[in-house]
Amino acid sequence: MANVAVVGAQWGDEGKGKIVDWLSQRADVVVRFQGGHNAGHTLVIGNVEYRLSLLPSGVVRPDKLSIIGNGVVIDPWALLQEIEQMREKGITVTPDNLKIAENATLILPSHAQIDRAREAAQGEKKIGTTGRGIGPAYEDKVGRRAIRLCDLADPASLSEKLDQLLLHHNALLRALGAPEVERTPLFQALLKIAPQVLPFADTVWQRLDEARRAGKRILFEGAQGVMLDVDHGTYPYVTSSNTHPGTAASGAGMGPGAVGYVLGITKAYTTRVGSGPFPTELRDAIGEQLGARGKEFGVVTGRKRRCGWFDAVMVRQAVKVAGITGIALTKLDVLDGLPELKVCTAYRWRGELLHHLPASAAVQAELEPVYETVEGWSESTRGARSWAQLNAFAIKYIRRIEELIEAPVALFSTSPERDDTVLVRDPFED
Repeated sequence: MANVAVVGAQWGDEGKGKIVDWLSQRADVVVRFQGGHNAGHTLVIGNVEYRLSLLPSGVVRPDKLSIIGNGVVIDPWALLQEIEQMREKGITVTPDNLKIAENATLILPSHAQIDRAREAAQGEKKIGTTGRGIGPAYEDKVGRRAIRLCDLADPASLSEKLDQLLLHHNALLRALGAPEVERTPLFQALLKIAPQVLPFADTVWQRLDEARRAGKRILFEGAQGVMLDVDHGTYPYVTSSNTHPGTAASGAGMGPGAVGYVLGITKAYTTRVGSGPFPTELRDAIGEQLGARGKEFGVVTGRKRRCGWFDAVMVRQAVKVAGITGIALTKLDVLDGLPELKVCTAYRWRGELLHHLPASAAVQAELEPVYETVEGWSESTRGARSWAQLNAFAIKYIRRIEELIEAPVALFSTSPERDDTVLVRDPFED
């Protein structure tokens, strides 16, 4: 049996939440290993929709242990708000079924202030962050000045660390012409929230080691996508963490051998939210149709997503870079009714044919997609739960994608509903 890491194979928003939820029925432990509450996962179970940002998707299954690893940056106020929202929908989250790494970095209100001030200063050249402070929090973590969850248990030490942190934060805010942070209210807010979040703190690496030794199945849940990885994505229009599945081990407190099967999630078309290059973007009626039918609005921000044809070059690169074993293809039903589909098989740049996504942002901005046209289908694929319920052209489309990205389809999804999923190969048994 293999532990499974689930990562996005595009620019995020690929439908990881539903796939992780569906796979979690086969897992014992679900671990979120990077990102912050800038990520958003939507789960539809029956007539109830759950929107998760920080909480692992496993929380909707009462018999699973959910873990937020040390690789995640945590806004404690956002976390408690999300737990309360889940409670209102009948899902109980307690220290018994949710454990948070004691060494996880905290996001403070000042991080969000810096994030928004920097974006405003960039004007039209802004990165397109969610303004929730994720980037600045990761900067503080690397800069060794971050406040971590365990620090809330020691008010004296917390006070000293907050002084050092605000020395840096207020210098940045002054330079950006933004209001500075008042220390006392922030310190009091941290003291107030400490007893509410500390019960969730745990020695997560030890919990996971015990689970591994007991032969339990571990499901690692990533946020965003490989093409938003701070090293391998479309830099600088990326997130502030490594979305690569290698982070699943380090972001949870396990060795590199902990991850077995890497499942890459990809839509049957392509979307992107925020700024950055997008070679296959459609700025026409078809793009609008994909966005409307796919309900392409950010879970966290509500921002409209940009839509385009499937980019096989980009996904193939993600497969190679991230060591993706197989993919989960989502939102196939959104393509229903289109007479023809296009798939990007290469890029053209200044007369040269390219079969990879170059690292240079300047080159990325000038790429022109080279398309292969594939026949569409008029029959509905929505709700299909087996190959037999798909028409021949939909199957042909899936098979062509497999060839172009050089990875097999392990499962595919035909609606937001939990059970409208077709398992081709079980990642836990592969």
